[in-house]
Amino acid sequence: MLSNIYLDPLDHNLAKGQFEMVRYADDFVILCRSEAQAHQALERVWEWTASVGLQLHPQKTRIVDAKQAGGFDFLGYHFERGSRWPRAKSLRKLKDTVRAKSQRTNGQSLQAIIIDLNRSLKGWFEYFKHSHKPTFPRLDQWVRMRLRSILRRRHHRRGQGRGWDHRRWPNVFFAEQGLFSLVAAHARVCQSSQR
Repeated sequence: MLSNIYLDPLDHNLAKGQFEMVRYADDFVILCRSEAQAHQALERVWEWTASVGLQLHPQKTRIVDAKQAGGFDFLGYHFERGSRWPRAKSLRKLKDTVRAKSQRTNGQSLQAIIIDLNRSLKGWFEYFKHSHKPTFPRLDQWVRMRLRSILRRRHHRRGQGRGWDHRRWPNVFFAEQGLFSLVAAHARVCQSSQR
């Protein structure tokens, strides 16, 4: 809240210079049409921050061509070549949460595990639903593998859920159990946005 109040003059300063800025608290991106314009915007920000006794983060402050390889991270997303997807740290955080809720030794019923997982998956998806389509199938597969591993252990087998486990507990089995599918949710979002 204080960042929003304190940095409001910066918003107006850049708007006067006809620069387009996207800002959340003290994290911001300035969108420019050319490298020259980007350098002008950066110079303007350096001058303003120096005048109010602030400093820009030396590693985060850079000029990036988002059409090229490398891109940039902003608010949990990675932007590159016209696409966006969850940055690596956001994916790790989701996977850590799923791992904690789907340990092979989890003694809860499969239904209870799925209900708990669904809370995290739905919340994560709600934020990252605008990601590039290939983001979701791999995550769905990984979550189902975690659940197959639990079921495998309950049948006194070791290792990860794979191979014949896909026939024993196919994807439709988990859908019938109510597991939230990121792929299906993304398809619904895409359908509703086309209307």
